[in-house]
Amino acid sequence: MKTGRDGDATATGVAAAGGLRRLRGLVRKEWLQVRRDPSAIAIAFVLPVVLLFLFGYGVSLDAEDVPVAVVLEESSPAANDFVTALQASAYFAPTVVRDRPAAERALLAGRADAIVVLRADFAARLYGPGPAPIQTIVDGTNANRGRTVQGYLQGAWQRWLAHRRSADGHGEAPAVRLEPRVWYNPGVDSSHFIVPGLVAIIMTLIGALLTALVVAREWERGTMEALFATPVRPREILLGKLIPYFLLGMGGMALSVVMAVTLFQVPLRGSVLVLTASAAVFMITAVGMGIFISTLARNQFVAAQAAIMITMLPAIILSGFIFDIGAMPGWVQAVTYLVPARYFVSILQTLFLAGDVWPVIWPNLGALALFAAALLSLSARGTRKRLT
Repeated sequence: MKTGRDGDATATGVAAAGGLRRLRGLVRKEWLQVRRDPSAIAIAFVLPVVLLFLFGYGVSLDAEDVPVAVVLEESSPAANDFVTALQASAYFAPTVVRDRPAAERALLAGRADAIVVLRADFAARLYGPGPAPIQTIVDGTNANRGRTVQGYLQGAWQRWLAHRRSADGHGEAPAVRLEPRVWYNPGVDSSHFIVPGLVAIIMTLIGALLTALVVAREWERGTMEALFATPVRPREILLGKLIPYFLLGMGGMALSVVMAVTLFQVPLRGSVLVLTASAAVFMITAVGMGIFISTLARNQFVAAQAAIMITMLPAIILSGFIFDIGAMPGWVQAVTYLVPARYFVSILQTLFLAGDVWPVIWPNLGALALFAAALLSLSARGTRKRLT
């Protein structure tokens, strides 16, 4: 018989081996459950494809082919040249109307988003002092689109005017020539901004919503009580739930990244290793949120509602995925620090569009690690072998 330290070591080894076997059995049980549940596979792999198509093609912050009603009060060569410039632009779809009332009717009916009035003395006032020879009226019902269209029209006017001055020989060459450059997204394509952030939404959906529903379903069916009757320990139950859905989430992330790079042509300028490590930390956070929700709500309907309210809606609205956090009120900006997706969206957009910018990555990755540790700790406290 072994005694003393040898006996303690043997007992520890036996306990560790038994724990590993139990954990392996739990993970196998979860995989079998995932294979038998088509909804889990759909959420993990089909839904990301649907969301990427919807947001990648259906949601755009760019304004293209904007319908513009052009009131041509003077049919001079200069006025016609400006109309031709608008027609050649990819941003506008101009339509020449007879007078201002016709243009206003088009604006009220929604057939035009803006009115451009070329005054009767357009050519005479083109280079002279006094009132501007052009008037723009923009539909401000949608404030964001209205500001975008206004900026596009101002840019089109300034570019045409500079070209016209150069062609007509008016004015001297400027001492300083401005050549603007747009970094990280030279084409100013909104899909390059939206698609990386969508990866965080997809992983939140897989990790939090799917995990919360699956665990709540086990409570409803009574399989959790049967599990508690076995020698399985609480941390083994926690790991048995975490590992399969962590791997499902990473699979969904890989599919989303491949689609983003190949289908939507979003550049991935950062390291794939850093992206994988950051996604792993966020996935642990998302699965931790799902398990924590399931410890509080043992009903699928309640768990789904809680997951949507606590994880999905904040991830969409308060993460910077679509809406600029800097434009939000101060108190709302403070609330965004409680949303884990905020940090992961920042990491994703940096890795995709700028590269491995460590002053951005490290603070956000550290915040995600704190969230992961806190949520797993709370989930471990809530996962106890009791039925009440």
